[in-house]
Amino acid sequence: MHPRSRAASNQAAGPFKEYSRVHTCVNGNSPESRHAHLGGRVRRVIDPELPVPLHEQLAGILRERITSGELTGRVPSILTLAQEYGVSHRTSGRALRTLADEGLIVALHGKGFYVRR
Repeated sequence: MHPRSRAASNQAAGPFKEYSRVHTCVNGNSPESRHAHLGGRVRRVIDPELPVPLHEQLAGILRERITSGELTGRVPSILTLAQEYGVSHRTSGRALRTLADEGLIVALHGKGFYVRR
């Protein structure tokens, strides 16, 4: 492929081309059997039918991953979390702010969110 053709195709993909690599899926129909997988790991799925707000469900999942030691260092971005868990970027941002308010993570302006040591 000619380099100029590649540049033209990248521009046609728009600003979200880099996020199209995230893979999510839902297996099963009941809330108990629904899981998403990413890179071989089974993840819990946000259930919109539960009476618990979506941002609290996501905060709970992330809290569990942090306390278990599965998530260390940099926390996935707001857009990555939104795509992985099938929620809006506002929901994932609110979940991260909740964890920051609890002191589990710290927000560095322009750098992202990091697990507090």
